Amino acid sequence: MASKGPSSLALYLRYARLSLGSQLEYPVSAILLSAGQFMVTGLDAVVLWVLFDRFGELRGWRFGEVALFHSIVHIQFAFADMLGRGFDVLGTQFIRTGQFDRLLLRPRALTLQLMGHDVRLSRIGRVVQAMVVLVVATEHAPIAWSLSKGLTFCFAIAGGVGLFLGLLVLQATLSFWTVEGLEIANVLTYGGVQAAQYPLAVYARWFRRLLIYGVPLGAVAYFPGLAILDKPDPLGTPSWLHAYTPLLGFVFLALSFVAWRRGVSRYTSTGS
Repeated sequence: MASKGPSSLALYLRYARLSLGSQLEYPVSAILLSAGQFMVTGLDAVVLWVLFDRFGELRGWRFGEVALFHSIVHIQFAFADMLGRGFDVLGTQFIRTGQFDRLLLRPRALTLQLMGHDVRLSRIGRVVQAMVVLVVATEHAPIAWSLSKGLTFCFAIAGGVGLFLGLLVLQATLSFWTVEGLEIANVLTYGGVQAAQYPLAVYARWFRRLLIYGVPLGAVAYFPGLAILDKPDPLGTPSWLHAYTPLLGFVFLALSFVAWRRGVSRYTSTGS
């Protein structure tokens, strides 16, 4: 009887270990890249502090409360960017060069290969920055942490990672039609990070609806943030619902993979 091959998780961990190991061959470069991520994303936190230092509050929202949203969405995006780099560069590094054919020929799941393609160690810098802001938010909000709130926070992070991964998958799917990824897709990824780090209540109605029903960024950052803050929603949504809305992040990811499978079926080999 043939022996079973390694599981998908074991294969992914092997891919990740090889990717991280290659980056650690140059430790100074890895440290500098991580520090760069920390400082660049830290500018958003500085801007946030300057805004509230100047005006005191934003339509009834205080610095500590908005800092919580900032930390949640930056942690989510950092892990999604770390895991989904292969989808982000699909058009330029795989489809345009013909390397995608090689991925299809290998006896491994396509999604697994892309997720293990380049696990970016430098994104740890963004995570550390966001955790620092979380500590600041805890002191300024203040937040009375409990087991249930800790679980809500972790659930929000998981749902947000799923959502941002879904956006990267959709961006990659477009590459089957455009060959190279469109820069407009960054409006939903990087632009989404910028939008979701502020409470939805400060935006116009049409934009709030886009961030809830179109790309549900509010579901993975704003509503669970309200649950952690024990703050009623000025928009009138029921409080009992807030802790469960990150489920929409997983739904979005599942729908993104439906579109992804359609894109893969459309792909025409370059013959390489």
